[in-house]
Amino acid sequence: MKETGNIGIFDSGIGGVTVLKEIIKVLPNENYIYYSDSKNNPYGDKTDKEILEICDNIVQMLLKQNCKAIVIACNTASAKAVGFLREKYPQIPFIAIEPAYKMVHDYSYEKPTLVMATKGTIESEKFNLLYHKYDNHKTELLECVGLADIIENGDKDQIEKYLQKTLGKYKGKIENVVLGCTHYPLVQHEIKQVLGGDIRFFNGAPNLAIHLKDVLAKNDLLHNNLGKIEFIDSQNLPEKKQRFFNILQTSMN
Repeated sequence: MKETGNIGIFDSGIGGVTVLKEIIKVLPNENYIYYSDSKNNPYGDKTDKEILEICDNIVQMLLKQNCKAIVIACNTASAKAVGFLREKYPQIPFIAIEPAYKMVHDYSYEKPTLVMATKGTIESEKFNLLYHKYDNHKTELLECVGLADIIENGDKDQIEKYLQKTLGKYKGKIENVVLGCTHYPLVQHEIKQVLGGDIRFFNGAPNLAIHLKDVLAKNDLLHNNLGKIEFIDSQNLPEKKQRFFNILQTSMN
């Protein structure tokens, strides 16, 4: 195995920590550079052109940091930019998160389903192709405007008020929840409390981690090292770094 190169991961904030924790489970010996773009957060309300430019700048920075593969841990960025990035940088494997709606089709098709995602994700062509292909005709699409921001800021009272206001009408009516933003698993427990009942959650991170490992193996890029994690925030906010590593450590225990 080659012992060179890092895996770059980027998101509009620290939400992608939910993706990284799944990757570490299957690839504990890789070196990671995580880029939290708090300066441009949220991506969901930006134009396609803005998202492409932001993502391109991040990728250029990660490539300068000797990244051998790049994970797009933001559903909006994945939906809007992965095609462009793969075409521009064909030598680099890009692994993109996407809402796990197909998993509903495969494992829980008959159940009433709620897809929680940003406006940018729900309106994207990529998601709509996925949705119409696997539609169980019992699905509600919910644009959770501002939720990723609130989660990013970590205000528990504000999170609870938002979820009560936004999800209250679905209480007792939903059995599947697709977490279509990498921030949302951070409040999965709170979502379950509001919705009540026996909720089954679907999130694309575990499958992404397995796919990443397969891609690295296929390209002879697996790394056998100490598993270092470097965190970079676009605003250089120390509180983001502290919260990121606190969440990562807690979730891996």
